[in-house]
Amino acid sequence: MTAWRLIERGVADTLGEGTLWSARDNAVYWVDILAPALNRLSLVDGTVERWAMPEPLGWVVEREGGGFVGGFQSGFADIRLDPLTITPFGDPEPHFPGNRMNDGKADAQGHIWCGTMDMAEEHDRGALYRLAPDRSWSVIDADYRVPNGPAFSPCGRWLYHSDTAKRQMYRFARTADGATDRQPFIRFAEADGYPDGMTVDADGHIWVAHWGGGRVSRFTPDGVLDRAIALPARQVTNICFGGANLDRMFVSSATVGLDDATPHDGGFFEVDCGVRGLPTHQFAG
Repeated sequence: MTAWRLIERGVADTLGEGTLWSARDNAVYWVDILAPALNRLSLVDGTVERWAMPEPLGWVVEREGGGFVGGFQSGFADIRLDPLTITPFGDPEPHFPGNRMNDGKADAQGHIWCGTMDMAEEHDRGALYRLAPDRSWSVIDADYRVPNGPAFSPCGRWLYHSDTAKRQMYRFARTADGATDRQPFIRFAEADGYPDGMTVDADGHIWVAHWGGGRVSRFTPDGVLDRAIALPARQVTNICFGGANLDRMFVSSATVGLDDATPHDGGFFEVDCGVRGLPTHQFAG
């Protein structure tokens, strides 16, 4: 039986997302997009800190030079903690003021891949972007309602991404200047909820959070479900592996959309799944 543990912190996330393992800080970071806030769980002493943000924050990625890059509603910004400073440096979608960032991650080459979405979730005007180390960005794919992911295969050949609202996961072939050949990868049935955040383990299996499905699932590289772990939160949102051996799974969740939230909804969990993850990459810009 898989064991899970609720991290006690006296607050539930409205929309927990963007889990990030930091070997540099020996800590796990994640955002509450709608609070908005940035959370940090120290693996040294188990304390949790929370920083209020000025606007919706979809993700943070570590920078090689220190600090973070964050994906805000208004675009990209450098973030420093202790004391908190936020320095914007680019908005890829000034023509869509109702859009915001939703999920993002760095690859082994030091780029950030991230998605944008219509905050009202009414229009397919979100896109998948790649932010280069020189801080220029390019559109990789478009017409998303609620983009989630991304995640990368251990070999670097494949990019996994999803449109949560369409219950569809995709697989792209990575190229030197982006990604191409988008193919349907896994389709969620209505009973499964919606594919939300994801990560890849050291064996190349894809772990996916089930929004509305109360679990995380593992799929083989050819898209076959081979494991599911039930959690006491219904809106499960994101996953990462952390710890010195990358064998501790951390999972975020949300209360948004629930009229009868329980003490576990919106919780942050550690899950003992007996699997190791991949190292976290940093932004090279």
